[in-house]
Amino acid sequence: MNTLIAIIGLGIICLLMEILNARKAIVAVTVIGLLAVLGLTVAEFGIADSRFNNMVVNSKFATSFSGLFIILTLFLVLLGGDFYKAHPKKLSDYIAMKIFLLAGAVAMVSFGNLAMFFLGIEVLSIALYVLTGSNRLSLKSNEAGMKYFLMGSFASGFILFGICLIYGATGSFDVAEIYELSKSGLIPQWFNIGLGMMVIGMLFKVAAAPFHFWAPDVYEGSPSLTTALMSTLAKVVAIASLYKLVSGLNAETDLRFEWVIGIISVLSMTVGNLLALRQQNVKRMLAFSGISHAGFMLLFLLNLTVSPGTLLYYAAAYALSGIASFAVIIYVCKDKDNENIVNFNGLGKTNPVMAAVLTFALLSMAGIPIFAGFFAKFMLFTQTVEGGYLALVIAGVVNSIVSVGYYFKLILAMYTKDAEAEKQSVPVAYYIVAVVAIILNVGMGLFPSAIVDLLS
Repeated sequence: MNTLIAIIGLGIICLLMEILNARKAIVAVTVIGLLAVLGLTVAEFGIADSRFNNMVVNSKFATSFSGLFIILTLFLVLLGGDFYKAHPKKLSDYIAMKIFLLAGAVAMVSFGNLAMFFLGIEVLSIALYVLTGSNRLSLKSNEAGMKYFLMGSFASGFILFGICLIYGATGSFDVAEIYELSKSGLIPQWFNIGLGMMVIGMLFKVAAAPFHFWAPDVYEGSPSLTTALMSTLAKVVAIASLYKLVSGLNAETDLRFEWVIGIISVLSMTVGNLLALRQQNVKRMLAFSGISHAGFMLLFLLNLTVSPGTLLYYAAAYALSGIASFAVIIYVCKDKDNENIVNFNGLGKTNPVMAAVLTFALLSMAGIPIFAGFFAKFMLFTQTVEGGYLALVIAGVVNSIVSVGYYFKLILAMYTKDAEAEKQSVPVAYYIVAVVAIILNVGMGLFPSAIVDLLS
């Protein structure tokens, strides 16, 4: 709860700095504030706590994922200082929305009550709707904002209706009470219907097939930094919240649920990878890549008793790769009309460091050693085989091989094609974010137990 209060306070400070005409210091102050909040979160790790009638619950799961969200937000704020330099008067608004979005993300993994969960998801979603359509002069951004708003509202409706059905079946919003009732087996059938509706709503948020159709257009049309936020922070928040919902509300998942999750997982992997192969726009390509990774992460719902540490590891590996890759994409395409692959031609010659970072990030997403992405998939597949889902692992391995095709298409463009533009200077913040994110990714690959054992 202290973390949540501190984040909200930091967001208010960001808004006050605009009033005090101190916008030049807003990025530095926000970074220092986020580091302080991260320290507070680390200090609370392992200390079980419940606040306000079990509305907010402090657990290892909540603090670990909250720490990851804070680190990702820190990277996004650093990128924002240069990205929004053309709109200095709106910088405080953009930064504050990211901070309040972080508050919603923390609430979504710290909830002990379904009312707090829904409040968190709406705070996060509203901030994303605004950021998606924030480029008012771009028709693509306007379209993306409207499409994301409509699809997100539709998904929120499913979640809210599901919460109503669960309350009708149990008479409670408290997650611990609902879990105990589900163990008894004496619970009306509409409890499962309500839980199913909540899962469907969260699958929209995760952008898992067949609920993925909004993602490519929204990712392409949004400002690149917002796309980076959606493909990393928003996605791992959604998958962590979905995991906590399923494990916290239902004592036992039946065979039908496992079949549905297995089918959606394979469908997401396959649709995401096959459609990514056809893309020439890098943001659309990463949108379909994100759909594929959503399919991989859904496999964790089949091993609820052994997966939390591995889920944290996979989410961190994927998100750090995404942040590193978008730091390079924003640099390369900031003065371009599009984000097509041709813009990356010859990057290995004009800027070897940024090309290397993007290469390492893509290799991690593809699951190549020594990067964290390889060990994340290895641990996921191992747990899935031990759970008796060999067919799903085979589908996952095949899809991992397919994904190499479109990742290497971008890598080959950087190293085998001639550059179409001269070398441009790289903002220091972009270098810091890209290099630090990929170093953390490699460090996780070398010492995976440091993350996995946090939730053991």
